[in-house]
Amino acid sequence: MSTTIAPSIETIESTVLDNGLRVFVKPDSRAPIAVSQIWYRVGSSYEQRGVTGISHLLEHMMFKGTPRYPEGVFSEIVSRQGSRENAFTGRDFTAYFEILAADRLPVAFELEADRMANLDIRDKALQTERQVVLEERRLRTDDRPEGRFLERYGAVAEAGTAYAHPVIGWADDINAIDEHDLKHWYWQWYTPANANLVVTGAVDPSEVFELAEAHFGILQGPQAVQPCDPRALTPPGERRLVYRDAQSQLTHLRIGYRVPSFATAETEEDAYALMMLAVILDGGEGGRLTDALVRGSGQATIVSSAYNGMTRLDAEFTCHAVCPNNQTETLEQSLKSQIARLSGEPISESELRRARSQLIADHFLNADDIFNQAMQIGQLEAIGAGWETFSKLEHKVQSISQAQLQAVAGRYLKAENSVVGILSPFESEAKCE
Repeated sequence: MSTTIAPSIETIESTVLDNGLRVFVKPDSRAPIAVSQIWYRVGSSYEQRGVTGISHLLEHMMFKGTPRYPEGVFSEIVSRQGSRENAFTGRDFTAYFEILAADRLPVAFELEADRMANLDIRDKALQTERQVVLEERRLRTDDRPEGRFLERYGAVAEAGTAYAHPVIGWADDINAIDEHDLKHWYWQWYTPANANLVVTGAVDPSEVFELAEAHFGILQGPQAVQPCDPRALTPPGERRLVYRDAQSQLTHLRIGYRVPSFATAETEEDAYALMMLAVILDGGEGGRLTDALVRGSGQATIVSSAYNGMTRLDAEFTCHAVCPNNQTETLEQSLKSQIARLSGEPISESELRRARSQLIADHFLNADDIFNQAMQIGQLEAIGAGWETFSKLEHKVQSISQAQLQAVAGRYLKAENSVVGILSPFESEAKCE
């Protein structure tokens, strides 16, 4: 079960600099440390065929230096401060962070502001980093049957949307991206007006705002570009992918449903209800799937259910199972029966209490870590849902009724919204038909 949740709203303060940079600060003085994260509203869902993977490749190039801080100097300075830094790229964002002593925050701002405006993109460095990215792709996808399967599954499940290609990009696109492409991508998206600065930890908001103004306020750049997303196609009915892989040792079954995210839901209750439904199905040893398919019938060795509503476009509600005997047809029908139960019969009071308790416990556990606090604020702002969204979690989870859960399951978890994916070894071909 996968969920992400956010901290309390009460102590978060924000401002917008004249150049459009938005700054969010959540004080937490339990330890004398701070987290600084700079989020750019660009990721793989902003890319077109031909340049897929460019957001991730540019993330790598951001460590290749500027005229003031040549390659290696950025990391050396951060290390000398006893701090850590890194970066990550997702479908809807690219982010860079430093974890450091709170009084070292000016160092992070100086370095990030410099590479926001002065990155030195050279072809020689690109050739090196391209090979690093291709090797990363080989390790995570090309050399793993599960990776190959998930890439193909994503292309089928997300057909017609900007989520259809992998974050790391297709290999031929990675090979084709040149210095000019990267410079244009950097100029277009790495602008203060398209960035959010998030700071959590032992800091004073007014001092952070002054510091942000001193380092980032002087930067200029183009106005933020709004991505032009094609309207999502109405799912053309149930889609199916059967992928046989000679290296696969296990049979995997995955069933997904296109559902709204926190950013696209007509009513936010739908997104909270989908979170609860994922916990009712999964939620560890007490979930319905484990009880019925692992302990009960032994049809699966591993089961899970997930809903991640932290996406800019529609999200996916998924169920996954590992089949020990390759009898995927039986397992698929059993899994679908469990999904149909969500709308076909009332959810018991005990299941409702368990789901509420688990989600609220996760809420407070996540909010206990200042890095997670910054992550949650940054993600919510990057997808356009607003950081206030999950501050309502406890109230919403407590208020959603059994009837609402049934209604949401009936509205979204239906065959015409679904994709079935099967990864199987070659020798199980006959049983998968």
